[in-house]
Amino acid sequence: MARRKQSSKRVEPRFEDEPTMRAPKRQSRKKKAKRSLLWRIMRPATYWGVVLGLWGFIAVAGIVGFYAVQLPSASTWAVPERPANIRIVAKDGSLLANRGATGGENLRLEDMSPHIPQAVIAIEDRRFHSHFGFDPIGFTRAMMANVALGKARQGGSTLTQQLAKNLFLTQERTIGRKVQELVLAFWLEAKYSKADILELYLNRVYFGAGATGVDAAARRYFGKSAKHVTIAEAAMLAGLLKAPSRLSPSRSPKAAQARARVVLAAMQREGFVKPGALDFDAVKPGENARHFRSGPQHFIADHVAKRVDKLLGKIRRDVTVETTIDPYLLTAAQSSIEQALDKHGQKRRVSQAALVSLAPNGAIRSLIGGRDYAQSQFDRVRQAARQPGSAFKTFVWLAALERGYTPQSTVIDEPVRLGKWRPANYDRKYRGAVSLSDAFAQSLNTVAAKLTVEAGPKQVAALAKRLGIRAKLQNNASLALGTAEVPLIDMASAYAPLANGGRSVVPHIITRITDADGRVLYERKPARARQVLEHNVVTAMNGMLQQVMLRGTGRAARLKDHPAGGKTGTSQKFRDGLFVGHTAHLVTAVWFGNDDNTPMRKVSGGGLPALTWKNYMTSAHAGQPVKPLGGASSILAALPENMPARIARPTFRPTPVVARKRDVPLRQRVVEATEKARSGIVDLIRERLASR
Repeated sequence: MARRKQSSKRVEPRFEDEPTMRAPKRQSRKKKAKRSLLWRIMRPATYWGVVLGLWGFIAVAGIVGFYAVQLPSASTWAVPERPANIRIVAKDGSLLANRGATGGENLRLEDMSPHIPQAVIAIEDRRFHSHFGFDPIGFTRAMMANVALGKARQGGSTLTQQLAKNLFLTQERTIGRKVQELVLAFWLEAKYSKADILELYLNRVYFGAGATGVDAAARRYFGKSAKHVTIAEAAMLAGLLKAPSRLSPSRSPKAAQARARVVLAAMQREGFVKPGALDFDAVKPGENARHFRSGPQHFIADHVAKRVDKLLGKIRRDVTVETTIDPYLLTAAQSSIEQALDKHGQKRRVSQAALVSLAPNGAIRSLIGGRDYAQSQFDRVRQAARQPGSAFKTFVWLAALERGYTPQSTVIDEPVRLGKWRPANYDRKYRGAVSLSDAFAQSLNTVAAKLTVEAGPKQVAALAKRLGIRAKLQNNASLALGTAEVPLIDMASAYAPLANGGRSVVPHIITRITDADGRVLYERKPARARQVLEHNVVTAMNGMLQQVMLRGTGRAARLKDHPAGGKTGTSQKFRDGLFVGHTAHLVTAVWFGNDDNTPMRKVSGGGLPALTWKNYMTSAHAGQPVKPLGGASSILAALPENMPARIARPTFRPTPVVARKRDVPLRQRVVEATEKARSGIVDLIRERLASR
């Protein structure tokens, strides 16, 4: 039994290396202790990290949802129409200016210079083609930079986010706006292609100085379409997006140039420009950046934009407005004005000038509203009403002709007293008996006053309005000396019947308006011209207007090769100086003066205005055929300068105006004898011309 008990007890075998076998168990326990410590640290950290991450995600989702629901329903989202642009072109189709909220055309991406999108992508969003509206890499980089700087300097927004902000949101910097911007950016990426988004962005982004869109910016800073922008110019445009006002080439050319170099470096890094292909120092703003708003075309553009609004109302699509402006004549007019003011402005104490030139049918060919549009946008052709001085006497003499006077009719130049008013001549001299033509050529105030009283101030005013004066005219004798204030455009249009044979005109500048698809929205129909002056009256008046330039106060305006007629005008104390004249091709009015109505230093209508008129009209008539003055007989130009032409006599002889009786009989006989002799000579010339 004892043996069985002994045999039933299990005896475990033992090995000599048993201690060495148990050693690893002690080591694993130590590792397990270490692992458990790390696990005790990592496990809760991981757990709470996941928990916090989930709660963070829920919080972000809640914030996004909160601000997203404040947006209108996604089914109603649509890209708003771009503000309409008014493209204003000259008679030959060349661009004069753009008007509207943008200042330029809406261009297709493929029509732009390829350097523009490359420059914008390189500096603003180099991962544009790979992200889906949000660039986490760029956003993280921007946030790290802001933390390092201690203030928000970089936004990290993609082009799509910037477009969303420009299209739908305000410029306020809030979390809500940023969230909505992101939501809208995702929607834009889902709805439009990358090319569409880039095109929308480039046509809507603001480039400073009132230019919205790349075409407006290219024209504003470089005087060219965005179709023809160079690499350096594209870099400067892209550089403006960071701070359009601060980096504007027109305001800070050096800052704009420095920023353009940064953009060029980015273009090189992205492979758009080969290293060393460009000289960074060659990046300079165009001359147009400093003088963009100084051109005379902007006076025209302002007027055209107002007319379009009246003709079409509010426009919602881009339109092209065709005008009557001749670019060559506009340049000639600007050059003539600038030359006169630069040479004589300071010495003569004159700071402003204006010019308007019409075709005989009333089409405006050139218009200079002032010396510099950038300094003053006030249009002195249409908006200013100034005293025309003796240039208004043309209407007084026309009234006399309609009453039966002829250029050879005798009038008396003598002191005149009309109530308390005593008009005097410019030179304070009196000539006694003179012909109507001589009195006009020498611009005698006494004779003008007498003729006005005889015809009646009301009738003179009515005649002026019949010819085109729209300003309010006072029915008094002083009207004869041009004391009524009249816009320069009215003076030009009222002289037009003398250039076209006596027909009325309506000054106009717009001929046709079309939309982007070529549909005609407006087309001017020729106005029905009324005969406002008889042919013989036009002929007689033109003969006297010619004499003004041949031997009267307007000699400085005399043209070398083209028959012309005109009249000088000077207001009291030399506050206004005018010259209004015409040929068979053009009617042009020129004014010099100061906006504050201060006197000039002896600038009369026969001085600077006449010289400027001559310079402009000489350039304007280069290559034009020589034609007789509208409505005038060609014999007038052939007569000697000191021989007044004999015009057909009226059916009755006019009653002499108030004169000193003791002087009339003798002088009357002398004048009549002289007229008879001259009439015989004129008849002889006519007979010989007719027999040829």
